[in-house]
Amino acid sequence: MIFTLCGTSDARELAVRMKASGYPLLASVVTDNAAKSLDEAGITVRTGRLTSDQMIELLRESNAKAIVDASHPFAEEAHRNAMRAAQKAGLPYIRFERSSLVYDDHPMLRVVSSYEEAALEAKRLKGSVMLTTGSKTLAIFAKHLLQDPDIRLVARMLPRKDNMELCEQLGIEQKNIIALQGPYSSELNEALYRKFGTTVMITKESGKIGAVDEKVNAALAMDIHVLLISRPELEFGDVFTHYDGVLDRLKVLLSYEQEGHDGL
Repeated sequence: MIFTLCGTSDARELAVRMKASGYPLLASVVTDNAAKSLDEAGITVRTGRLTSDQMIELLRESNAKAIVDASHPFAEEAHRNAMRAAQKAGLPYIRFERSSLVYDDHPMLRVVSSYEEAALEAKRLKGSVMLTTGSKTLAIFAKHLLQDPDIRLVARMLPRKDNMELCEQLGIEQKNIIALQGPYSSELNEALYRKFGTTVMITKESGKIGAVDEKVNAALAMDIHVLLISRPELEFGDVFTHYDGVLDRLKVLLSYEQEGHDGL
């Protein structure tokens, strides 16, 4: 059994390819929507966040042979828990993630290392700030930006009930909420920037499938300040950005085990 952390569309594709290659796997996701997508592909899936100790117990119960971490590039807690669980359980840890995007130097683009830094830079810039980083860190931006009379904070997020409730709790008005399911085309991004008079756009460097480049390129073309939050810097070990790399690594690891060697 290969224990696989999923949740993104490319993680789903990897899981489908692993299954097609004959690997039994258990996928772990956070949301019901992600679980439904995997279930429809005939993949065994469990839902909900796991601590490292809970993950270790699950690894032992399922007789897992390896962990494939294909969770979102910014799922830092999940990465750390998976690496810790793999180490304690004595299992190989394989990281799959989208390739990072490379941008040429642009006077309107600034790369920042944290949500806090992004919020403080947006506070300095003022204007209409469109936040596209999701709901998990919304409170950080609300704390720094919401009460500033020279700032309009617009939150763009998935149309989920808990997201709307969070916006209400934080005091974000309905007129400043964009609740849509992506991906967004360049044309839609441009239309939203125009509608809200966006002067600053905040996003995460999640990679191509997260449509970051469409968001960024559309904003830069309209002379909008872009604050790009860089990925967390973690020492993953084996990291692959292509599906075949993961499949080849699993083939080597499991062949090694079948030959009767220790280490899995």
